Amino acid sequence: MMQNKGILTLFKEKKPIIAMIHLKGDTKEEVLERGKREIDLLIQGGIDGLMLENYYGNYYDLERILEYAASQQLPVPYGVNCLNVDALGFDLAARYKAGFLQVDSVVGHVKPRDEASLEVFFKTRRSTCDACLIGGVRFKYQPVLSEKTVEEDLRIGMTRCDAIAVTQNATGQETSMEKIRLFRQTIGDFPLVIAAGMTRENAEKQLAVGDMAIIGSYFKDNYKDEGDVSFEHVQEFMTEIKRIRGKSYD
Repeated sequence: MMQNKGILTLFKEKKPIIAMIHLKGDTKEEVLERGKREIDLLIQGGIDGLMLENYYGNYYDLERILEYAASQQLPVPYGVNCLNVDALGFDLAARYKAGFLQVDSVVGHVKPRDEASLEVFFKTRRSTCDACLIGGVRFKYQPVLSEKTVEEDLRIGMTRCDAIAVTQNATGQETSMEKIRLFRQTIGDFPLVIAAGMTRENAEKQLAVGDMAIIGSYFKDNYKDEGDVSFEHVQEFMTEIKRIRGKSYD
């Protein structure tokens, strides 16, 4: 197994919360300025890390916001997810000194014959990039072409990344406790990231099993991905997280 780089050590707090920047806007100038404002609001609201993703924006928007983040000496670590072109995520993470990156699927989304190529892809790319890798298994919107069980694919996934990400089937959709527990039972104490659907109401039970979370939709004013970041939502959520951190998880 690839040596785990200790992704949890990047963060100051236990049960860290990574906020997603979706890069929304009608022009490249608007995307960048909105991204800058969202970074400020999220950090002021108390989040523990930032994920920069071309969910609405394009590659060049992603590169611009990464360049900005790298220039700011931010008080929290930041990462990148270059959707649909995983190789570029590694390049961007290395170039802009990101602490981590996300790849939505690290196993099971390609034909069985191509799994060997995928294995070599991750070995090759990771040899050129020091960022910790968050890798999805049976992730939202990803095809499942695997002929293996989810447990078998999880064990393979652990050899390709530093943390496993779990979601249900869509952005903002709550990840079931059944799926979270299945992943935990299979991967043991390997870092587990709940990457969709966490709310103030379900955070405690989900973080009792998971190690960290990525939050996007819940921080928006309408609790949907197309909304605007709400400082109030961020504050309320992080207040609950601080309460949860005061408890002991064994």
